[in-house]
Amino acid sequence: MSSSKQIVLAFDVYGTLLSTESIAKQLSEHFGQEKATKIATEWRKYQLEYTWRLNSMNVYEPFSNVTRNSLQHALSEAGVSLESEDIDALMASYNTLSIFPDVSPVFEHLKSASHIHACVFSNGDKEMISASLTQSADLSPHANLFKDVVVVGPTKKFKPHPDVYHHLCKSVGKEGKAGDVWLVSGNPFDVVGANACDLKTCWVDRSGVGWVDELVAGEKGKPTVIVNGLDEVVKSVESVP
Repeated sequence: MSSSKQIVLAFDVYGTLLSTESIAKQLSEHFGQEKATKIATEWRKYQLEYTWRLNSMNVYEPFSNVTRNSLQHALSEAGVSLESEDIDALMASYNTLSIFPDVSPVFEHLKSASHIHACVFSNGDKEMISASLTQSADLSPHANLFKDVVVVGPTKKFKPHPDVYHHLCKSVGKEGKAGDVWLVSGNPFDVVGANACDLKTCWVDRSGVGWVDELVAGEKGKPTVIVNGLDEVVKSVESVP
């Protein structure tokens, strides 16, 4: 792909730029590392499950509420509890999640790639994402590289509802031109959702297992490109005509 052609890269936040597993550090102060790691994993699982259930119910709750409620679910399932002030502290910590180790190189690539229009695209509330971009020690120094911050709130839906991908395209000036927009995500459900709306997709396969999602058969269900880390994203998307 010629470097003179603009490429729109929409980076998912949680699970792609920011590691939701890193919240286990704060949880370990209450429960020890082993239990904290399990609670963090369950927290993320229920956070996503809640968004999908809300979509199916045609009900919307702000992502901050979803995140808090799914934490309570994970704690109850683990047979433990926290005081309200400790819950508040964990929610604040969610705004300072660590980036994955492979994220830093993409910042350098974006600095030198004027033809790339980078944005963040998230289920997170505008306040949550704004806080991450200003308070995360890892992410905040590079916040200026993202030209747009697109959140799903205006649609009252969550990924992978089609409305959120149409909203993304409109927000970056590509309404009716979904094929000009790349979603970069480590979440297979997000990739499949974007594919269904005709966006190009770059899946981040950090585990190296390969694509195993079989919800949609054939090429339509697969990412346009697969990378092992964000450090490979720019080169990979530029290679696609």
